[in-house]
Amino acid sequence: MINALKDVTQVLTGEDMAPWSQDWTGQYRWTPLCVVRPRDTAEVSAVMRLAHDSGTPVVPVSGHTGLSGGTEGEGAIMLSLDRLDRIEEIRPEARLARVGAGVILSDLHAAAAELGLAFPMTFGAKGSARLGGLLATNAGGSNVLRYGNTRDLVLGLEAVLADGRVVDLMSELHKNNTGYDLRHLLIGSEGTLGIVTRAVVKLVPQPRAFATAMVAAQSVDVALTLLNRLQDITGGAVEAFEFMPRAYMDAYAALHPAAQAPFAEPHDVNILVELGATAPRDASPGPDGSVPLSGLLEDALGTLFEEGLVMDAAVATSEAQRAAFWTRREAAAELSLAKKPCVVNDVAVPLDKVQTFLEQAEERVAKVDPQADAMVVAHLGDGNVHYAVRVTDAACVTPVMETVEDLVRLLGGTFSAEHGIGRSKLGSMARRKDPVALDMMRAIKAALDPKGILNPGKLLPPA
Repeated sequence: MINALKDVTQVLTGEDMAPWSQDWTGQYRWTPLCVVRPRDTAEVSAVMRLAHDSGTPVVPVSGHTGLSGGTEGEGAIMLSLDRLDRIEEIRPEARLARVGAGVILSDLHAAAAELGLAFPMTFGAKGSARLGGLLATNAGGSNVLRYGNTRDLVLGLEAVLADGRVVDLMSELHKNNTGYDLRHLLIGSEGTLGIVTRAVVKLVPQPRAFATAMVAAQSVDVALTLLNRLQDITGGAVEAFEFMPRAYMDAYAALHPAAQAPFAEPHDVNILVELGATAPRDASPGPDGSVPLSGLLEDALGTLFEEGLVMDAAVATSEAQRAAFWTRREAAAELSLAKKPCVVNDVAVPLDKVQTFLEQAEERVAKVDPQADAMVVAHLGDGNVHYAVRVTDAACVTPVMETVEDLVRLLGGTFSAEHGIGRSKLGSMARRKDPVALDMMRAIKAALDPKGILNPGKLLPPA
């Protein structure tokens, strides 16, 4: 098999496979059969034909930044998309880009910015995450509040199926009502139905100005009222609304003692809020050098302070200060995984249930493990809570996860919001996913991958 693969693509074996032999968290380690690095769709197709004929499992991998064990590949061909990294074209008039699945997210950001545009998906791993991984997990991030998930930003894609056939769905259309939406079926399928190799993605105007602040509120419920008021005042200009509780702020300060705290006194509810503006009237500096958008945010926060919705606020007065605010927020994975064992819960609940979730989760988890320590951060604007629980014993991992799932289900939420299922949430899928939905998913998997070679053991629990 390995010799046959060498005829169609670059193949790595032995010690050269080390970067592809464990996940980012270090929780999963494995020994692949080999690592292949195809340079285009044709080579991906050739690899899949060989794998299909021999029944060899194939695990696709992009930037390797996942948190759910979605790239574990013991004895499998690891198919890296890193060489499919070409930005084929950016068309400003149509506000779209045609890109390879190996393009690094921050590279797409930079290329779009040169033309006054933006691909509005962003998160902490943007410097290493690749488009294929975003598509595979239907990634979220900090700007979902304004722009949506990955599914909302993709017009078309190309994928290689288990038997090597290439499906061309590279539509550039905003409306295309021609049967089943196979594009959305493949996005979020975690490489179990096909390997996405190229995509057509939407671009938006690059904001001419940002206004960013750290805001303290009395409670999460009050913070949500604050969000709604800010949306009303700014005409929906809020791009990010990120929640960091006191424990998170304290953990970051302990890890980075030189970092300046945003407030003189600590607060229980800390919000990173960012506005973005594309209109010159909001972004062009006035005679005194001030930007109208920043003035709008300052005035709004002042009004909301008088109404009791804001306890304290610090508006960024420089790009360096804005970057410092974001650096603190984007340290979430570093802080959450600093101690192990850790239960990484990536949940979503209705917005008006977030505070209830946080209060009840703490009480319920304490009954399972009185010494458990939760590290919480949230995309509060879309109800996505990252509730990482550091437990005292590995035996508590599953009971704690089930406890959180019980509460999430009671509140009408989901146990997986943006990280994907991978291996780590197979138990959750078996316990919580509607049985009929699971049957439908297994039927689709069997139809498209009858030999079960595409990323086996992920996403779908055994029947």
